[in-house]
Amino acid sequence: MPGRDRVAQALAAATGLTIAAGGLLHLLGAPRAGDVVWAATVAVMLVPLSTAVLRSLSRGDVGVDAIALLAMAGCLALGEVLAGAVVALMLSGGNALEETAGRRARRELTALLARAPRIAHRRTDEVITEVPVDAVTAGDVLVVRAGEVVPVDGLVAGGNAVLDESALTGEPLPVRRATGAAVRSGVANAGEAFDLRATRAASESAYAALVRLVRDAEANHAPFVRIADRYAALLLPATLALAGVAWFLSGDPVRALAVLVVATPCPLILAAPIAFVSGVSRAARRGVVVKGAAALEALGRARTVMLDKTGTLTLGAPALERISPADGVGPEELLRLAASVDQLSAHVMAEALVHDAERRGLRLSEPRDVLERPGEGVEGTVQGRRIAVGSLGWLRERGVDVPEGPPAGAGRAHVLVGLDGALGGTIVMADHPRPDAAIAVAGLRAAGASRIALVTGDDRATANEIARGVGIEEVYAECRPDDKLALVRAIQREPGSGPVVMVGDGVNDAPALAAADVGVAMAGLGATVSTETADVVITVDRIERVADALRIGRRSLQIARQSVVAGMGLSLAAMVAAALGHLPPVAGALLQEGIDVAVILNALRALRG
Repeated sequence: MPGRDRVAQALAAATGLTIAAGGLLHLLGAPRAGDVVWAATVAVMLVPLSTAVLRSLSRGDVGVDAIALLAMAGCLALGEVLAGAVVALMLSGGNALEETAGRRARRELTALLARAPRIAHRRTDEVITEVPVDAVTAGDVLVVRAGEVVPVDGLVAGGNAVLDESALTGEPLPVRRATGAAVRSGVANAGEAFDLRATRAASESAYAALVRLVRDAEANHAPFVRIADRYAALLLPATLALAGVAWFLSGDPVRALAVLVVATPCPLILAAPIAFVSGVSRAARRGVVVKGAAALEALGRARTVMLDKTGTLTLGAPALERISPADGVGPEELLRLAASVDQLSAHVMAEALVHDAERRGLRLSEPRDVLERPGEGVEGTVQGRRIAVGSLGWLRERGVDVPEGPPAGAGRAHVLVGLDGALGGTIVMADHPRPDAAIAVAGLRAAGASRIALVTGDDRATANEIARGVGIEEVYAECRPDDKLALVRAIQREPGSGPVVMVGDGVNDAPALAAADVGVAMAGLGATVSTETADVVITVDRIERVADALRIGRRSLQIARQSVVAGMGLSLAAMVAAALGHLPPVAGALLQEGIDVAVILNALRALRG
């Protein structure tokens, strides 16, 4: 936080000034006065440090702050006040540098939070009133003025919208949305004012889900960071043992003090958090919001990636290709009845049917007693008729007499329609792979995924054809949501397969996303449920960003390990040198400060590609 930044910087600056003042007094021939200034600096810094150590000990945590406390107290006891003052500067400067580096690393996440709109301009009977964004409900017409952030998900209701989506997607060029087009919350109006009809309340909108994800990201810590904390606890007894041996063999307590000085503070604690927060921030710049360092580390270790088909590997916008009605019902009537039931479904196939029916000018009826099983089908009553729409298994489960039909064919799906217990006909939908799907699969392999599988509720023939086209060999077809969940758990138990990443975009993917080691949601419109259960949200409509997420996770993990190993190696070497009498306390403190700065700067490399 900026407030903590300023406090840490002010404390470091004050410590530096008192060291300079003591040195000036020495130069002016008043060494005792200079020593008093240095001793006072150490004593003042010991007060908050002692409080922090006692607080940690009360929680059962023992970290490097305890080493710093012993080093500074020892400096006062042995008269090495300049060394103690340098340790105080090292401690306060390290805290300031860590706060500054953390703020730099969190910049993109902070920007996402800062953009969250708080007010909206609602149009009522040609009167525009300013209301809190939480007061907006579905159906409200809002005026989005030039430069404003769109407060809720909705549809363009008047005029053409020119939108800057760079904060969510990383794409710098503005996009144009015509009347009736969907608009996500969180994007900015880069053109003239336009009307927006809200389709969701603010709390249910896509940007609100991202804001909650970002807050989780700021609160979570990676397992690697927690392991680093445990290693820091082991460092204290090792440091005390080495200091004790140096004192015993030399008979000089200053050698023991020098060992304590160069062990303070530990780069193990500084490097790992900065590297992971930097990686999370870099991912945000690529349109990938990661729910904290733990999810990023799991991405860095991932071996298996499971991909949903519809809306993930494919465009997710299936088009009606053919209507094959049974005897006694016309094709447009069959479509009208099916679309009427599908009005209450969030499945991409259902939305495509509804949109196609509306484009044809068909008058849809309100369904009643609707029952839906996500990913399988929906059933309801329309004008006194019981309509079931979905897969072969779903219709049979609902008591519809359905004979075996032909396979759907490459990139196509058969949507069966049941009318009052009998098969009313078949609607053939086509959904084609994304243009970047094959590149994305190749990118996942290059990023270290040794196992890539396609998991879908579609029939096997369609799934196999799509998989072959994008370069996937392992296919699981005709999977219901509970099948996907069971499959994720089964693969997690297989040796060498974890961590498991599950990528999806719909309500039916939510259980599998929640169960996977890392759930990745493609955050298109209508994907709020999947984004709530996911650990990673891809805000730009590009599947290759999943490979980017894996690469960023691997790089962040590599840099964290590198920083810790290098920093600890240098610190241990300095401790040995101090124990042998080659490094006095003042020189050791300056050397340790250099090591800390080096590992933090190295950890910040995770911000770059």
